[in-house]
Amino acid sequence: MSIAPILHRVEVTVSPSRAFELFTSQMGRWWPSGKTIGRNPFADIMIEPRAGGRWYERDAGGNETQWGRVLAWEPPGRVLLSWQINSQWHYDPDLLTELELIFEARAGGGTRVTLEHRNLERFGADAEAHAAKIRGGWPAVVGHFAVYTDSQR
Repeated sequence: MSIAPILHRVEVTVSPSRAFELFTSQMGRWWPSGKTIGRNPFADIMIEPRAGGRWYERDAGGNETQWGRVLAWEPPGRVLLSWQINSQWHYDPDLLTELELIFEARAGGGTRVTLEHRNLERFGADAEAHAAKIRGGWPAVVGHFAVYTDSQR
C-alpha cells in the first residue's frame, strides 16, 4: 500500500535564508501551542543544525522528547527531517517518515516554502486514518510559520 505524500506550500515575504533560519532555529516560537507530544507543554522545539542532529521538544523543566533526526542540512534551500512520531503521537525510534522543506526564492522577492511529508504508509495498519489527520494538520502549522515569518521582516 502506498499513500500519497502530503504536499503544502506557503509564500513568505523574507528571503530563503531568513525563512530557513526562522523555520529551523525558532520553531518553538511559531509552532502552535498545544501541539506537543511531551508530558508537559513545550518551552522550545530544537533542530540541531547538522545532518545527524536531533529534532526534539523541551519543556519548562528541561525534559526532552525526541521527534526525529536531521537527515539532510542544506541551508538556505533544504532541510530533510525524519518524523518519528507514531500514530499514537509518541516517539518511535523504529518509525521513519520524512518531512522535507524546500525554500525557493520568488521573482520579485520573498520565498516559496514547500513542505512534503512522505512514506506515510510506514505508520502501519492505521496509516490511512493517521495520514488523513496529519494531512489536515499541516496547513495550520505551516500557516503559523508564515504569520510568524512575515512578522520578522
